Amino acid sequence: MKSHKVALVGAIALVTTVLVVIGFEATAQNRAERPSAPASAPVPERNEIVRLSAAAKPGSGASSTASALEAFDGAAARNVQLGTSLAWVFGGKQQRGWHIYTPLIANLIGAEPEVASSEFARQISLWEGTQRIAPGGVLDGDVWSHMISTFQSQRLKDWTHPNPDELITIPTADCYDPSRPEELRKARSETYAAYRRMVSAAAADPSLGLKVTQDGQLSSDEKFLKIVSAYRSQEYQDQLRKQSPRSGSAGLATHSPHSTGRALDLYVGGEPVNTKDENRALQTHGPVYRWLVKNAGSFGFRPYFYEPWHWEYVGK
Repeated sequence: MKSHKVALVGAIALVTTVLVVIGFEATAQNRAERPSAPASAPVPERNEIVRLSAAAKPGSGASSTASALEAFDGAAARNVQLGTSLAWVFGGKQQRGWHIYTPLIANLIGAEPEVASSEFARQISLWEGTQRIAPGGVLDGDVWSHMISTFQSQRLKDWTHPNPDELITIPTADCYDPSRPEELRKARSETYAAYRRMVSAAAADPSLGLKVTQDGQLSSDEKFLKIVSAYRSQEYQDQLRKQSPRSGSAGLATHSPHSTGRALDLYVGGEPVNTKDENRALQTHGPVYRWLVKNAGSFGFRPYFYEPWHWEYVGK
């Protein structure tokens, strides 16, 4: 009987050892497979934040909620720093920080665009969980890369070029520049119809303070949400590239969605289509752009995250 007990204890010890080794190897493999953050933006606090995140489980009452949010204070402080310092590359251009894209990020994670708040960090943590990223609440290079992939995956996928009879002429009243030539005032009929529905909804929103007519349409002297650019043929796009040969793909695409007749550039403030950081920051922090981020999807439009003015009709 005693020998049986000794054998049983030995077997249990052996199984325990095997499980520990397997668990260690699986953990090591997961760490090796996960992309690391850019060297320019290390996040040494992340392991500690992850530990706190796991400990901050929902409880009861206001005190437990406050305690859960306190666990993300460190992540919030790190986000403030990374919002302006994270180094990354897009379209062949060196980029710094992600603060320009805060409205899009907030809409994606279901939070208010308050980067310094612990609630913002907590919502990042919840979103990370849906992406199989260790939930820490820090928007570092790894998380930002996943977000960019998400934004880009929602864009236009049908790149067929329209026949002439599939295009309609946009009235000059809907154009940012009323003198724009007729051949550059074209769009697919369904795209323009969706645009008109969206603009009517925006005009009816008093929080935007847009100038409207008595019948609820945008006034002729209102510039916001007017169409800056619509359909552009591939030949016209090629001409633009010849005029700006050093423009990277982030600034001017070789093959543009505008050639489909489903893309519209809308005026959202500042210089209409200037990609300088200060101009794009001005645009994305304005009320009209933030309204589009929250509402354009209801009308079938998706944004190009890098250009605040560029919206693509993908349908509902």
